[in-house]
Amino acid sequence: MSEAKKKYRFLMIQAFDLPVGSKYLHRQTEGPKESRLMNHETLTHLLADVEWDLHRGPLTTYGDWPVESREEFGLVAAGRLPIVREACESGKYDALVLLGGGEPGFNESREIARPFGMPVVSCAYAQMHYASMLGNKFSVIDLTEIHNMYYYDLVVRHRFDARCASIRNLESPFPRPPHTEGLIPRQEKEKIRRGERSEILESAVTAAVAAIEEDGAEVLTFGCSGLFFLRPFVEQRLKDIGWDVPVLEGYMCAITLAKSLVDLKVCASALMFPPDRPRKWRKKKVF
Repeated sequence: MSEAKKKYRFLMIQAFDLPVGSKYLHRQTEGPKESRLMNHETLTHLLADVEWDLHRGPLTTYGDWPVESREEFGLVAAGRLPIVREACESGKYDALVLLGGGEPGFNESREIARPFGMPVVSCAYAQMHYASMLGNKFSVIDLTEIHNMYYYDLVVRHRFDARCASIRNLESPFPRPPHTEGLIPRQEKEKIRRGERSEILESAVTAAVAAIEEDGAEVLTFGCSGLFFLRPFVEQRLKDIGWDVPVLEGYMCAITLAKSLVDLKVCASALMFPPDRPRKWRKKKVF
């Protein structure tokens, strides 16, 4: 599809950017945008009608390793907000897609974008909404104990605690000091493509089966974006053993949701994100 015929204009913003020379890189940071967007090959059909830019995200200030703790999420969330405001003020885009499974700065970004009439979407938020439409309950396959509990808060914040069957922990962290070994998604993806055994894939399949058989999950999602590459492999392995269930990942869900909101010509409610000194206000908020 030619540039002239593309329907949407999106800016996709990475959750964080690591300093040059970091030994803890878990994704490609140089080269064309297609090579820097994780799992781009599975997104090409969704991006065919999108004119899109990819922002590197805020440079980490806590160190040179991927975000995982609440403190680290808070720091990169604050760093992402000026990027969001600049994008809104530029007038170049009709939606923003916040990448990263932990969606740092999501609600704050929605507040910034609302006066511009611009939808902002994120991975966890989009996954949970789509998962709730496809089955009674969904389970999340996630990276580590500390990230599990951060994601637990997201489930509650988005009010899906009644629809989330479980968070299944793989306890497979990224490298971070003082640990130099850990999960490198791009290396595991290549290993699986070569037909080699991948421990993270085996763990994810085991967790998925347990979520279905023991927790009552009817749809599966992933927590950390570092696990999104597993989606087609887990889905196929489940089908091979007889479990025909939807397996979702955040990038696909977020891009699709952004298109839907643009087509509907809506963004977040001004009652959820009121401006300073609104023309009308409510005297009471009820639960």
